[in-house]
Amino acid sequence: MSNRKMITAALPYANGPVHIGHLAGVYIPADVYARFQRRLGKDVAFICGSDEHGIPITIRAKKEGVTPQDIVDKYHEIIKKSFADLGISFDEYSRTTSKNHYETSQDFFKVLYEKGKFTEEMSEQYFDEQAGEFLADRYIVGTCPNCGNENAYGDQCEKCGSTLSPSELINPKSMLSGNVPILKETKNWYLPLNEYEDFLNEWIIEGHKDDWKPNVYGQVKSWLNDGLKPRAMTRDLNWGVPVPLPGAEGKVLYVWFDAPIGYISFTKEWAEKNGKDWKDYWQSENSDLVHFIGKDNIVFHCIIFPSMMKAHGDYIMPKNVPAFEFLNLENDKISTSRNWAVWAHEYVEDFPGQEDVLRYALLSSAPETKDNNFTWKDFQTKNNSELANIFGNFINRVAVLINKNFEGKVPEGDINAPELEEISKRASEIRNFLENYEFRNALTAFMNLARFGNGYLQNEEPWKTVKTDIEKTKNTLFIGAQISVALANLAEPFLPFTAQKLYKIFNVEQKNWTEIETSKVLIEAGHQIMANAPILFSQIADDVIEAQIQKLEDTKQNNKKTNPNANPMKDEITFDDFTKIDLRTATILEAEKVEKADKLLKLTVDTGVDVRTVVSGIAESFTPEEVVGKQVMILLNLAPRKIRGIESQGMLLLTTKPDGKLSFVTPDDNNVENGIEIG
Repeated sequence: MSNRKMITAALPYANGPVHIGHLAGVYIPADVYARFQRRLGKDVAFICGSDEHGIPITIRAKKEGVTPQDIVDKYHEIIKKSFADLGISFDEYSRTTSKNHYETSQDFFKVLYEKGKFTEEMSEQYFDEQAGEFLADRYIVGTCPNCGNENAYGDQCEKCGSTLSPSELINPKSMLSGNVPILKETKNWYLPLNEYEDFLNEWIIEGHKDDWKPNVYGQVKSWLNDGLKPRAMTRDLNWGVPVPLPGAEGKVLYVWFDAPIGYISFTKEWAEKNGKDWKDYWQSENSDLVHFIGKDNIVFHCIIFPSMMKAHGDYIMPKNVPAFEFLNLENDKISTSRNWAVWAHEYVEDFPGQEDVLRYALLSSAPETKDNNFTWKDFQTKNNSELANIFGNFINRVAVLINKNFEGKVPEGDINAPELEEISKRASEIRNFLENYEFRNALTAFMNLARFGNGYLQNEEPWKTVKTDIEKTKNTLFIGAQISVALANLAEPFLPFTAQKLYKIFNVEQKNWTEIETSKVLIEAGHQIMANAPILFSQIADDVIEAQIQKLEDTKQNNKKTNPNANPMKDEITFDDFTKIDLRTATILEAEKVEKADKLLKLTVDTGVDVRTVVSGIAESFTPEEVVGKQVMILLNLAPRKIRGIESQGMLLLTTKPDGKLSFVTPDDNNVENGIEIG
């Protein structure tokens, strides 16, 4: 096993914030693995950055009426801060719009071009004549041939999940103009993936059948069994890395060509800052390359990117690609378009100082081999029953009893006590699980040591024996202190903020992993610990959880709206309540402004029943002259009330337009007689 670890995490799209599905399926497991490898003394490069090209960016930009650069600048900062706030310890977090990335990806393309690895092919692509540009698959919508969904995209139907091509859509239309696109010839450069089938079969299907995760291995095998086809590595777009060839104006590198090269360009940036040679991590057989991704990226990291690197000739292949499945939220698929998500930046605001609680809850629900589910109630239970009642309770008891009974100094005890063997056992278990990418099992092994410590104190009852057997009490708390320091060190990959608190409580430095596995004494007798140690984990109350559940329920209700700007429905009324309302058609005869009231008009209204005065707050939307002669609807039997000394007898029906101006609710037929009842 190599001493050098090149660890990458999938580049998040900079078209929106990071949510718990991303965290559980990629970034927290990758961070745990990177932290663990550092603790083993490995030479680690943990690399990531924002993916700032591709159609999702341009779609968001058009939707918000800004430039793609505006979008990526905004979300790059939000994403970068969210990762930092949650303790994701990237050695480098960069972005694909950097000058260095453009140069690195263009150089990579030119090497393949000069080696003759591409084929140039003419093909017919959909073109929007009004917009004057070729349409990426996501800019084409039409009817799905499989389920009949009329809003399927050119690459996928999100209703039935079918993978599509634009030519399969029925009645395709351009999202840019709404027009029917035409087919127009264009030239692009293709990588003939079919030429790499033998290499991929030998490297993955034969070489990794015993050590790659079944979900990854199975998906790759399925792709190879179906046969690979040439894939275009360039696109007709105006947002992306320009194709570095003469006559290629208006073309950019395919986002799945330039994005994985980001791992390399970002490593270059990190290496330059730290006096390293980036090639040691990407081009040396003494380096282990590991990609952390979600299952939707398996084909790109196990087929396309390796084929690109094989075609280049200078790069090593990944040792493993431990892809995760998807995390659901409250038994429903996480969806950014429906806002059905728990956003990382919002969590940090709602739960300050409780970053490790989310890390723990997501790791314990990590979708390692199949889709899993996150619920707020389970999150609460993980915190209250496990982190607070087991782990936190154990640490608190040990620290309090040492301070109370031994002046804050670790008492003497038996360094050969059999209970201390539990530390080595659990540390070795965690090592084996993490080296095999079994994060949930590793977390369970960690918590089992805390359970053991808690159970040990319960059995020994040092708060009682201190009055009857001081030597036994000393030994109990000596062992408790050893387990506590072991937990501090073993917690660090999973719960980095908690580990730092524990180092301060026990006044110790972080140790490497081997020391935890082999040392009999982790904190010496007589060592001074912190007085008045803080509580590690507070109980999370029901009302806090109910507020988060209500936020999701509000989202669910909002998703049902046909108009997202509509206000929620008011309290229900009965039919009898409704029959009391007397709505009539009426005509405004006269109008004048109310003195010293900018918003009010005094109206004289013919209701068909009588002529009466109504005071209405419409002066900011209408002049008096505009409303005279206007046929309106009036609530006739509203009890009179005085407004600015004028008795108002009724209320006119109006609505608010998107620009904030008011609009009268009027009959379709302007010749309706006054006084006609509505209902």
